[in-house]
This record gives sequence, structure tokens and C-alpha cells, in this order.
Amino acid sequence: NRVTFEVKAAVAPASLTGAIRNAVRSVDKELPITNVRTQDEQIDDTLRQERLFATLTSAFGLLALILASIGIYGIMAYTVSGRTHEIGIRMALGAQPGQVLRMVLREAWWLAFTGVGVGLTLSLGTSHLIQTMLYGLRPTDPITLAAAGTLLVGIALVASWIPAWRAAHIDPMHGAAV
Repeated sequence: NRVTFEVKAAVAPASLTGAIRNAVRSVDKELPITNVRTQDEQIDDTLRQERLFATLTSAFGLLALILASIGIYGIMAYTVSGRTHEIGIRMALGAQPGQVLRMVLREAWWLAFTGVGVGLTLSLGTSHLIQTMLYGLRPTDPITLAAAGTLLVGIALVASWIPAWRAAHIDPMHGAAV
């Protein structure tokens, strides 16, 4: 019902389409010639769905990372605003801005580290569920897991920087950020 021909050439494949059609017509004028394409086009067609899935997954992962950083910023800003008087008293008693900055960032680091630890534990426990979707990568790949954990902790610290900076610049006399 169907015959496939493969042509190897040293010239551009698009320039051969007419010559191939003429060669087939010289053998049988009634033979239909359909779906003439290069090997690269065939590979692209085969992998199109996988590439779309990878792109969408990456986009959703990036969106989740942005939402997580906004959430961490919000939590740390709320925590700092609730502790404004305490931080003001610390500053009045001699705490330096750098000490307050480190204190708030240490809290953010602890929250991020705990969250990454829980996430890694859960991912290791459920890794068998996605094993068939990964090609050339184990779901428990230590380099990938370490890189993801480091990225998440780094994003958490960056998201906590503004609330920590505001905490470090609280005016002890007025109990508000300068």
C-alpha cells in the first residue's frame, strides 16, 4: 500500500524535490508522491509533542518558582512588620544593622532549608512515579537534586533580602523602617 524512499544527497534537500518527483513519474505516472520531507523534518515531527511538553513543564516550573519567591517575600515582610517593635528594641539596645540583617536572613534560610529538605524527602519517596518520563536521567540524580535545592534556597534568600534590609534599617525611636 505504501512505499518509502530514502535519498542521500550532497546538495540541499529542497532542491532535489522536483528531480525526485520527475524520476518517480518516469517510472509510473499514476504513482502519487506525498509527504516529501527531510530527515530533520521527520525528527522534528516525531519530537514535537515531547518538546511542547518540556516547554510547558519548564514554563510552569518557572511560574511556580516566581510564585514561591513572591510568597516567601510576603511571609518575611509580614514577619518583619510583626516584629518591628522587637527589632526596634534590639536596635535601641545596641544591635547593629548587619546583625539584624543576618538575623532575618538566617530565619529565611532556616525556612528555605526546611522546605527544601521536606521537598527532597518527598521527591525521593515518589520518584518511582516519574521514572518512565525521564530519558537519560535518574529521578534520584544527586547533582540535579542538589542544584534544585541550592537554587530554591538562593531564591528564598534573594526574596527575603528586602524585608531583611528594611528590618536592619528600623528607627528605634519610631519603630518604623527609615
